[in-house]
Amino acid sequence: MSSTQPIVLLVHGAFAGSDSWDGVVERLLARSVDVVAVANPLRSVTGDAEYVRDVIAAIGRPVVLVGHSYGGIVVTGAAADNDAVKALVYVAAFAPDTGESALQLSQKFPGSTLGETLIGYPLTSGGNELRIRGDAFPTQFAADVPTERAVVMAAEQRPVTELALSEGLPGAEAAWRRVPSWFVYGEEDRNIPAELERFMAERAGSRSTTGVTGGSHALSVSHPAEVAATIIEAVEAVA
Repeated sequence: MSSTQPIVLLVHGAFAGSDSWDGVVERLLARSVDVVAVANPLRSVTGDAEYVRDVIAAIGRPVVLVGHSYGGIVVTGAAADNDAVKALVYVAAFAPDTGESALQLSQKFPGSTLGETLIGYPLTSGGNELRIRGDAFPTQFAADVPTERAVVMAAEQRPVTELALSEGLPGAEAAWRRVPSWFVYGEEDRNIPAELERFMAERAGSRSTTGVTGGSHALSVSHPAEVAATIIEAVEAVA
């Protein structure tokens, strides 16, 4: 694609890594869509969003920002007052309004069982870090992923700080109020309930909302074709 066409920037969420986008990246590249998967620090909403903003500035091109899970909060923050961001795509992701946190939103509707699977430990720098118990990860996070792959994902998961999950979205206005958005989510997500996804999509005025039947929270791993199709739709709409 030319330097004037949007590049897709993928931002993973908590308990995942950039490799969770592998199937999506392969499909985007096959369609000649430029893409970069960012390593989300998972330290704080403010700091993580600033990091993504730095990446956007370094790219120097129009961007379609894609966030998974907690990454949805990060891309929303990174897109604030950022004219380079042409579209937002939420993949089984939080789309917060100003002041809302992942923890707050996850309690808005029933259905999330994440809290009972988390284990935490203190950091010498202060605060606590959280991860999903290895034995609980396959069913909690990746129920529709082959067990062998889900076990590997559990071992490779990226922990997140308690601060990141409890910090509200900063700023005066959520970016989805001015930037067009697309949503795709799993109907059987045990981290972010489908009812919450539908609520956030409707609130954001989503251009297109896709619920994947049987889809888990690990949607980019289990259903990369559906995720890639949603991203391509967003790219084509703003190109």
